[in-house]
Amino acid sequence: MEGLASFRAVASLSSRPRNPISASAFDARRAKWLSLPSSSFSFVRAQQMESKGTALSAVAVEGEQEPEKVELKIKEWEVGMYHNEVAASQGIRIRRRPPTGPPQHYVGPFEFRLQNEGNTPRNILEEIIWHKDTQVAQLKQRQPLYSLKKDLDNAPPVRDFVGALRAAHSRTGLPGLIAEVKKASPSRGVLRENFDPVEIAQAYEKGGAACLSVLADEKYFQGSYENMVAIRNAGVKCPLLCKEFIIEAWQIYYARTKGADAILLIAAVLPDLDIKYMTKICKMLGMATLVEVHDEREMDRVLGIEGVELIGINNRNLETFEVDTSNTKKLLEGERGELIRQRDIIVVGESGLFTPDDIAYVQEAGVKAVLVGESIVKQNDPQKGIAELFGKDISL
Repeated sequence: MEGLASFRAVASLSSRPRNPISASAFDARRAKWLSLPSSSFSFVRAQQMESKGTALSAVAVEGEQEPEKVELKIKEWEVGMYHNEVAASQGIRIRRRPPTGPPQHYVGPFEFRLQNEGNTPRNILEEIIWHKDTQVAQLKQRQPLYSLKKDLDNAPPVRDFVGALRAAHSRTGLPGLIAEVKKASPSRGVLRENFDPVEIAQAYEKGGAACLSVLADEKYFQGSYENMVAIRNAGVKCPLLCKEFIIEAWQIYYARTKGADAILLIAAVLPDLDIKYMTKICKMLGMATLVEVHDEREMDRVLGIEGVELIGINNRNLETFEVDTSNTKKLLEGERGELIRQRDIIVVGESGLFTPDDIAYVQEAGVKAVLVGESIVKQNDPQKGIAELFGKDISL
């Protein structure tokens, strides 16, 4: 059967289908599912395999599911089915998960789903988010939120991320540096083969970095939460930003247990309500929130959210990975820039910063901090790399 991807006897957990069904039709279908005997809830998957040009079918039976569990999964789907639509209404093009949803085709109690372009990520950021959605769901099963909250008591004290940036800017007259501990990226590959996160962090601190950004994503950036733990345990005093693709509050608590003092929220991924909610959680935990934007619409959305203290302007298009430093100047012109000054929001310049001229350009545009990784982590001596980036020694 050409294009046949899977058979299931349970409702899908992914988001709304391409051709949405009405509420009444969905309720009727749900009733039909729940009226099935428990023996009908055996989970059977047929996966198409290619071997020497011949299509073979591998069928795996993964056990039975109780009707109550199926009902719970359907409820979860009902909550999440409109997420992509809500995000799209705010100009967010990144879909949280593949828009497959409950299928439109049934064979007895089983469903089957056809492969289509809706199941394929449209760009690297969407691919990362889809992977993160699956990964976080698995992590939450292994360590539920109530367990994480217990671990907060043993977390190291929170340090003042925003205060450190303000102090550095006041001391040097230059943007405060958030130096990134980064081994690799999807666009550049491995940046530093001889990668020792603690050694790099210590060099950054000696070179005058106000704060550090530590990559936590493993699959795409070869990062690790354990790098953050190791850096704190080594006695590095700089506050730490957990550089991760945050899509759920669970990740914030997890980052805090690992010693994070701040987190990154990406407006290209998160709807306004998520940003508001997560910002409040961070304030409750004493953490800072760096909200990252890429264009005018995202900037306007974030400026409409109360309590935002840090806004990062990423000069890299996360869909195409092209870099344009003039993006910073464009987003800080006119009324937006005036509003940011009135609210005393710290703007962080991100991506495409390699020389003193680059730093001067974004500073003149209005930034008071910069987040830099590639241009200094690739240096044999990262401490010297910082001095070269700013055109002077900014160490204490």
